[in-house]
Amino acid sequence: MSASAASAGTGVFVLSLMSIPICYLFNSLIANSAQAFIFAGCSTVIILSIAHFMFKKKAPADPLFYVYAVYAFFSVVNLIIGLEQDNIIDGFVTFYLRQADPHINTAHGHMISYWDGCVHYLMYLLMIAAITWGDSYRAIGLYWVGSFLMRAIVYILGSTVGKHGTEVNYFFLLHMLYISVSIWACFRIFSQPSTQEDEFTEAEPKSLLHRPLDLLFIIYLVPAFAFCVFRGLVVLDCSSTWCQEYTQQYEPYLKDPTAYPKAQMLVGMLYSGPYYIITLYGLMVPGCEWMPDLTLVHSGALAQAQFTHICASLHTRTPFSYRVPAGGQPVFLLVNILYALMPQALCYRCRTRPAFFLRPTPDKKTD
Repeated sequence: MSASAASAGTGVFVLSLMSIPICYLFNSLIANSAQAFIFAGCSTVIILSIAHFMFKKKAPADPLFYVYAVYAFFSVVNLIIGLEQDNIIDGFVTFYLRQADPHINTAHGHMISYWDGCVHYLMYLLMIAAITWGDSYRAIGLYWVGSFLMRAIVYILGSTVGKHGTEVNYFFLLHMLYISVSIWACFRIFSQPSTQEDEFTEAEPKSLLHRPLDLLFIIYLVPAFAFCVFRGLVVLDCSSTWCQEYTQQYEPYLKDPTAYPKAQMLVGMLYSGPYYIITLYGLMVPGCEWMPDLTLVHSGALAQAQFTHICASLHTRTPFSYRVPAGGQPVFLLVNILYALMPQALCYRCRTRPAFFLRPTPDKKTD
């Protein structure tokens, strides 16, 4: 790695921290919502221009370097938004919170701000570091792809069909621009060559009896599939006594009128449900080379979804009647944390021991 590439990576980190004084300055200057929208749009152009000026002679050729540099900047902005909403800081984005997309002031949007300001920010810095070092960042990128897709789908559905559906404003359109660029970035990440072949180590036994960990994952996938379908039925107003009791005792947040939890559970039922079935097949039949990548995307999506769901269900921004009752919190936390952690463990298993999922190469003939 050259010194210029290293300095480019450091420059991105410094650029992201510039969002702190910039937010404070513009919060004092903005007077109306039109100016706020113009500021949001101009900030993107300004940051791109600054990034190009700072890195034009030393930045890597990968265009995603610039994308992640801008995203890192706005991740810090999102962290500032979350901190100001919790009254930890003040005077940085006060006007924006009054005029912004209504989503940002919901419990779901509040948790998304923290997720983007912490987890996504870390991923952006790691991918930028990998780019400057000339290393592959496909694994981190696929994890980000899952997290981004879950966030984007839930945001679009919840913003258009929930109680804030009639309040869509300019910031929603600006967010759609972010989604469009991110989808392009997703395709760029998927197009990168996989490094799984380089990680091939030792052949694994094909029988499940000799793979107890995989057997444990298979046992887990069955109730996980049932759980995601069950919560999907709950948000679809299933009249079953079990569904009604579960909602009242453990997850009343599923009935929140903002529709974000409903959208999240429907996405889980329609996408995670089939994923569990496909993963069952992948764990039983050798040679499914798509398994490591698929588990990466899904674990990123579930981590983001469960963090947002758990925290929003307990946060004071959620009306009291939709928060988890005190008596049901132990069961709620146990089930939902396990539901979030098991995909991470499965992903780790597939990435660290991928031999079972790789198709064997024919032995070279010897003279």
